[in-house]
Amino acid sequence: MQRSSDRAKIGSGQIVLLIVLGALLLLTGVWAAYVWNASSDVPMSAHGWIALGLGTFFSLLIGCGLMALMFFSSRSGHDEAASPHFRQRREGEDRT
Repeated sequence: MQRSSDRAKIGSGQIVLLIVLGALLLLTGVWAAYVWNASSDVPMSAHGWIALGLGTFFSLLIGCGLMALMFFSSRSGHDEAASPHFRQRREGEDRT
C-alpha cells in the first residue's frame, strides 16, 4: 500500500481539465443519443446494411492486423532507433 506522500498529487489545473473533459464526454453522449433517436425512423436498404457490415469487418481486420504487426515488430527489433545517438544510448540498457 502506498502512503499519501508517495502518490502524485492532482493540481487544480488537472481537476479543471478533468471536469471539462468529463463535461465534453457527457455532452457528446447526449448528442449521440439525440441523433440516434432522431434518425431511428430512417429506413436502410440491404445495400446499406451490407456496406455497414463490410466496413465494420474490414476496420476490425485492419486494426487487428496493425496491432499484430506492431507486436511482431517490437519483439523482433525492427523498430529500434536508426540514429547512432539513440543506438548508443540503447546499448547500455538491459533488454529482456
